[in-house]
Formats: sequence, structure tokens, C-alpha cells
Amino acid sequence: MDRSSFSHVETWVFDLDNTLYPPRMRLFDQIEQRMTTWVMRELGVDQAHANHLRGHYWQLYGTTLAGLMREHAIDPVGYLADVHDIDFSVLEADPQLARRIAALPGRRIVYTNGDAPYAQKVLAARGLAGLFDAVYGVEHAGYLPKPEAAAFETVFALDGLTPARAAMFEDDPRNLAVPHAMGLRTIHIAPQPEPAPHIHHHAADLSGFLALLTES
Repeated sequence: MDRSSFSHVETWVFDLDNTLYPPRMRLFDQIEQRMTTWVMRELGVDQAHANHLRGHYWQLYGTTLAGLMREHAIDPVGYLADVHDIDFSVLEADPQLARRIAALPGRRIVYTNGDAPYAQKVLAARGLAGLFDAVYGVEHAGYLPKPEAAAFETVFALDGLTPARAAMFEDDPRNLAVPHAMGLRTIHIAPQPEPAPHIHHHAADLSGFLALLTES
């Protein structure tokens, strides 16, 4: 990674789940279980069908929520409150990551397909509260999720960032295609790389990658 390729960046955009905490902490497993339970209860289907719908809607629409809204006209507020009622104690504070995020020049924001209250709880559990200039959830895009272009356009316009002077860290490679097209520098954070024309960099460890940017 050539550090100079980030010299123009003045806004750093971070996804939340499996990006600002590693997948090994398995927080999202709890959310998926609650999604399945919610679908079983509210749609009156068995567990196997609920699991199928959860995965199918995620693949087709970007999030399970987007599919439930599109196909079943569900209320997103109650759904998000329910599926995010989880145990955050599985997350560990990471002072080193906090220092490296704080060392980034310019503005730092979080943009997640979860909602902002949930994001704030994750940040607090990771010891990252207060490091970001703004936290945007799916509600800020009218519940339209990443990877929809209109979702990015809405949130980035709300933030006022200049795409050509921004970079985005994200675990789902689908969610980097639109930012790349808009002019952002894209960094895929995941255990394994998935090379694609819209991904500039890959890192298995976010903190280690930030060290390359912030430490001599």
C-alpha cells in the first residue's frame, strides 16, 4: 500500500459491523438469530423458511430489512429495535484502534446499514465513542440500504463530504462499488480478499492498515 495514495483524503468513512470490530467477535450472529425469530413471529413461518427469507432478502435487496419493507411493508423502527436488542459484552475495547482512528487527518464518520442508536452502542463497547464527527444509520437514507446508489448519495450529501476526497472502509465488497464509482478510495476489510475493479485495497486487519497510514 502506497501511503501517498491517501494524501488527498479529508473524510474517512467507516462501515460498522465486521469492520470496526472483527468477525471473530460474532456480534452479528446474535442479530441474525433475532432476525429469524422476528420473521417467524411476524410472518408466521417456520424457522427454515424464516432463515431462507433472511438470506434471500439480504442477497436481493442489500439487507433483510429492505426485503421485508419491500415485500411485506413492515415498520422498520420496531424491527430495528427488536433485532438490535442484543448482548454487546462480546465486544472488546481496542485502545490501539482508537488511537489510530484518532490520528487520521480530517473528518471521520460511520455509515452503517444498522441504525444510529445501535451504532453508538457498538462504538461505546469498542472504546471508540467520541472519535467520529457523525454517525449515519439506514434511517438517514430513508431506510434505503447500501449498496443502493441513492442511499450513498443521500448520506454523503447529508454529510457534505466530497467523494473525490474521501475513503471508505467496508467488509461487504458489494458496498464499495458505488463509492468507487463516485470517486472514493475503497478499502475492503475482511479475512480473505475478493479482488474486484472497484476495490483499491484489502486488509484483514483494520487497525494494522490504519497503522500504515498514521504511524511512521
